Amino acid sequence: MSRSTDPKLRRLPLAALRRKTARIARLLEQHLGVPDRRMPLPEPLDMLVATILSQNTNDKNSHRSYTELRRRYPTWELVAGARPAAVRSAIRTGGMANQKSARIRETLAAVLRRYGKYDLSPLRRKSNDRIIGELTGLKGVGAKTAACVLLFSLGRDVFPVDVHVHRLCTRLGLAPETKNPERTYAAMKDLVPRGKGHSFHTNLIRFGRTVCRSSNPRCGVCPLYALCTFERRIEGKTAPKPLRRAPSRADHDFMLLDNV
Repeated sequence: MSRSTDPKLRRLPLAALRRKTARIARLLEQHLGVPDRRMPLPEPLDMLVATILSQNTNDKNSHRSYTELRRRYPTWELVAGARPAAVRSAIRTGGMANQKSARIRETLAAVLRRYGKYDLSPLRRKSNDRIIGELTGLKGVGAKTAACVLLFSLGRDVFPVDVHVHRLCTRLGLAPETKNPERTYAAMKDLVPRGKGHSFHTNLIRFGRTVCRSSNPRCGVCPLYALCTFERRIEGKTAPKPLRRAPSRADHDFMLLDNV
């Protein structure tokens, strides 16, 4: 687990943490650009199921499992009525097919009971807190999954925290050291600049893939080196600013419905 090289950085007041977060968000936009939103936004139930399928697997496999599920069953009514073994077969490439197929079926059943149809569009009229409360009330749906629905489907200004974003927020000293991404999500709610939830989330994931990788981070080309508190960063690097590159289609794979 990463630890701060300077314990004082863990005791920054809220205002200082907000300034640091805003600076990091600006630097990432200078390096990676401002991410585009896919328009029109995907339906919230589509996003919810896609995010369930993304858990504990990589982007390529979760994307394949989602597209195969929708190829075989174009509507959620068909998924709900399909044999469990057939649903497991459709999503097998995403891993944990037994658990995920059961979770999807339970989610669809709960949506039908609550809203009378396989449709989460009524959420559009509700507040963020109310939506998070309703979604996390579904078995197997946590704060990250609910926040992904809010951000990528409902267009709300929220900041989802998965394990990768969690890693970067702790390395940068923005969030307390914890093994729980949901605690990091709570800590970051008051730090992310208004209107920057989508940009900051997306660019952190891009940045984590290309520079601040889980293992062997590329400290020598990191534009955030001076702001980093990661104890295992490579010392003595001058951190020249990398050349800005245009985002590729692959940068968006983690937003599963961008390529559907």
